[in-house]
Amino acid sequence: MSRARFEKFKQVLRQRQHDMTLLTDEVHKAQNISAMLRTADAVGMPEIHMVQPHRGRLVYHHTAGGSGRFTGTAVHPDIQTGMNVLRQRGLKLVAAHWSERAVHYRDVDYTQPFALIMGAEKEGLSDYAAEHADAHVTIPIIGMVESYNVSVAAAIILQEALHQRQQNGQYDREIDENDPEIREILFRWMHPQMVRYCEKHKLPFPDMDDDGDMIPPADPRYRSPK
Repeated sequence: MSRARFEKFKQVLRQRQHDMTLLTDEVHKAQNISAMLRTADAVGMPEIHMVQPHRGRLVYHHTAGGSGRFTGTAVHPDIQTGMNVLRQRGLKLVAAHWSERAVHYRDVDYTQPFALIMGAEKEGLSDYAAEHADAHVTIPIIGMVESYNVSVAAAIILQEALHQRQQNGQYDREIDENDPEIREILFRWMHPQMVRYCEKHKLPFPDMDDDGDMIPPADPRYRSPK
């Protein structure tokens, strides 16, 4: 494993935005969830939240071009639960939704803790989410189409959030590389095969050296994962 890759992973962790996330309101198409996972990783979200659709099963590609490995997911049984969880974390709930109180998506202060709520592909935002969201935002459209694809709309709004936060210096922070939680995340990213092996056999993760290479444990229970 190259030192450059290890440094890249640490840089990504330094830029993670733990007070910014995405909540999908029964979005069910795998390609849309995958696209939003890619966007979430691109703007520094450590995880996204999803509401289980009433019809069918929530299916999505965990890989999402590799980003699913770096961005966690939390699934909620309904929109009320999802919104309550995020509100309890102190996040402002911003819904992509046209209404009389909707504002241009660039007129919102995304430097504050927030969660962006995106509605389902055909039905849009649920009545509950629309009523209980703290703010509504819209993206101007001048063509014949009525709306952007849900994953495209999320990307447009979150790029504005990234821009505002970059201008505010929120992507410039330090991490404690010796923090056990940070070390675990780095190990998971650097050594996914060994992670699967350790979890299967209920073994603690081995240590890493300064280059991110795994230090072979002396314990005979470990062996190279196949």
